[in-house]
Amino acid sequence: MAECITCGGYTKFNGGLCYKCYKKENNSEDVAVAEKPKAKPKTKTSTTKVDNTKDSAAEKTIDVATNNFNYNLTKGRIAETLIERLFVDLGFQVFQYGMENTIPGIKDLLRGVKDDVAMNIRRMPDLVVFKDNQAHFIEVKFRANGCFKLSDIDKNGDYPYQNALIVLMSKKHIKCISFEELQEGKEITETSRNYLGNRKEFDTDKDKIIEYCNYAVKFFQHV
Repeated sequence: MAECITCGGYTKFNGGLCYKCYKKENNSEDVAVAEKPKAKPKTKTSTTKVDNTKDSAAEKTIDVATNNFNYNLTKGRIAETLIERLFVDLGFQVFQYGMENTIPGIKDLLRGVKDDVAMNIRRMPDLVVFKDNQAHFIEVKFRANGCFKLSDIDKNGDYPYQNALIVLMSKKHIKCISFEELQEGKEITETSRNYLGNRKEFDTDKDKIIEYCNYAVKFFQHV
């Protein structure tokens, strides 16, 4: 007779378990519990704060400088265009002179060049006007305060266009002074009466000049 290998009781097969031992072994209440994986210790990661304050300040400074440059350039271009149209309306033949108009593309080539020729090219007057067999160099300037003196155009005493006329546009007036007069110590001030219409070189229509003065007031009233 076959015996249970555990208790020696009756079993159907040799080397097996009886019914009770089999049931006892397979209905055990011991349950294997899987261990939870141990959590990896947290490692502190060092973070380096980058101070962008200086970079931001530098960028803002560049932006402000660029904006100011563009703003001043725009004012100068508007003044030059108004004076150009004024002389056309006064019956003059007007030719755009200046570095970029006479020698296109040379501005970049002259960057950093400081010899006499380069300096003379950079300071070429803005316009050449012609009437009654007379030609004049015209340098157009805008000043919100309506003032202009020798150092504004000739800081080093080497301005090459000795016969140039400086036409100054402000928010109220259009005035004119020759370079020779600046060398003599004369200036354009807020109260000076050196109006463009009074120039002997331009025996011209004062009403037309007043009309363009009104244009200037409209363009530059908030400057």
